[in-house]
Amino acid sequence: MIIYIGADHRGFKLKESLKNFLNAMNYQAIDLGNGHYDENDDYPDFAEKVAEKVGGDTSGESRGIVICGSGAGVGITANKFRGARCVTAISPEQAAVTRKDEDTNILALAADFLSEETAKNIVKTWLETLFSGEERHKRRLEKIKAIENRQ
Repeated sequence: MIIYIGADHRGFKLKESLKNFLNAMNYQAIDLGNGHYDENDDYPDFAEKVAEKVGGDTSGESRGIVICGSGAGVGITANKFRGARCVTAISPEQAAVTRKDEDTNILALAADFLSEETAKNIVKTWLETLFSGEERHKRRLEKIKAIENRQ
């Protein structure tokens, strides 16, 4: 599975650590930036790149991770893209529920509020949890798609 990852300056250090973690777990981590620390960069630039890739992947074979200080900015940005279902998760348990129920495909992380260890546990749980496929969850996802198609 391909994991697209992007972060601004506040998430840069965590992104670099997570890339190594993902590769060690045999995922293909593709870094969409920033490629270097730049305290003047802007989170929408990197969240956009990740959301375009993941939202446009009709095969469902890719996911994304976006990181900023609060996790909110990248999450808001990612959810502007058709097909993107981004969640800002603060615990492994929350990450698991969003995969099972909402089939989230982009994970937003708050670098200022998570330890590296907690972030890794969230990522691992999120990647290993499968969508339940329950009819009620499918129905709700179809309603979300219908809303996207009206925009």
